[in-house]
Amino acid sequence: MAVPNKGSARDAGRETAAAGGPSPWLVLAVTTVMQALISGAALTPPVFATKAAADIGFDSALVGFYTSLVYLGAMLATLFAGSVVSTVGAMRVSQICLLLSGAGLWGLASGLAVPAVIAALVIGFGYGPATPASSHMLARTTPPERRGLIFSIKQTGVPLGGVLAGTAVPWLVLSLGWQAAAGVIGAAAVVLAVLVQPLRPPLDRERQRKAGALFRRSGWAAPLLLVWGRRDLRMMALASFCFAAVQLSFSAYLVTYLVDRIGYPLIVAGGIFAAAQVAGSVGRIVWGALADHWFGARKMLTILSIVMTVTASGCAFFSSEWPVFAVSLVALTFGASAIGWNGVFLAEVAHLTGPADAARATGGALAFTYAGVVCGPSLFGVMISLTGGYVPAFLSSAVVAALGGLLVLMVRSGKSSGAAGDGHNRKAG
Repeated sequence: MAVPNKGSARDAGRETAAAGGPSPWLVLAVTTVMQALISGAALTPPVFATKAAADIGFDSALVGFYTSLVYLGAMLATLFAGSVVSTVGAMRVSQICLLLSGAGLWGLASGLAVPAVIAALVIGFGYGPATPASSHMLARTTPPERRGLIFSIKQTGVPLGGVLAGTAVPWLVLSLGWQAAAGVIGAAAVVLAVLVQPLRPPLDRERQRKAGALFRRSGWAAPLLLVWGRRDLRMMALASFCFAAVQLSFSAYLVTYLVDRIGYPLIVAGGIFAAAQVAGSVGRIVWGALADHWFGARKMLTILSIVMTVTASGCAFFSSEWPVFAVSLVALTFGASAIGWNGVFLAEVAHLTGPADAARATGGALAFTYAGVVCGPSLFGVMISLTGGYVPAFLSSAVVAALGGLLVLMVRSGKSSGAAGDGHNRKAG
């Protein structure tokens, strides 16, 4: 594969501006807001799980399996993301993701078991392609030396969605009920899909419009083959599997853990959850800046894996005797690391492949990421069911976080294709 050209992203940005397209900063703002609402849709069900489970007929301990089902849909959908983006355009894909997120929440609001299960998959179908689509738009407008920061700012949309879920959803649940809360968040996603329509023509100008390629093997398998065929991308993708398993186990179970086992009111537990998401948002920006200017992407990810390992171990020993401040501090630090790694990871994937392959490589890498999300919360729930407590589950998450750091170190010791000689990669390694 050709060495990524540092000037290509700058040139793409100039071409977009010259053609009268939206500015890169507007693209960043819009993709961040869309990411936040799509993420908020995916994180809304875990927040009201304790209220909804009894009505639907589920045990609240199964919230991890529900979250896994959401990300199973995301994993399947992301395999087609690169082909769909090139066929219908990245902005159109983002709009479809918003509509699917809204439809899934409306299905969940029915309060029936079968529609709720189908809704989880639909929400996942909306979640999966959103990041490859936004990466495609940003990779073409962002200079390489700012890529870590810009991608990290955009990825703050994920924890910002958690902030939305952690703050607005408990209030909506207590005021209107959990079904209305799901309906309101779903409606917001649909409205945003309509509002961004004016940006679609300039941003999707380069789409290929060859729908027949979507379901060919070269369409859905190419992202996986690209990632698995290169050692650097393969190790990064496997590391993301581990980090994602830890991240979503934390996000899926924190509120239930604090309410059911520690005895916190839903508003307090939701507030801590939201604060942890804010910490993740801030962390993404800080870690992206540090990766760009000081440590490099891979060293930054290794450091974050150590923080995840320590704080996951701390969560294992929460009790009602801990001050709320201490619980919050550990949860915030955990959130800053376990939720904050994604932007650095995605920027490194885009760096290793270059703008032309950014959507395909991101889609292939995210298939591994979502596989970690599918496995992580489910295995976390199995661990709780088998042991009757959260201590072994959180300690297992600590081990998985450490394994992710080791995989990043294996990238460092291996040969990186193409870009090994440029300054950014020397810093990363």
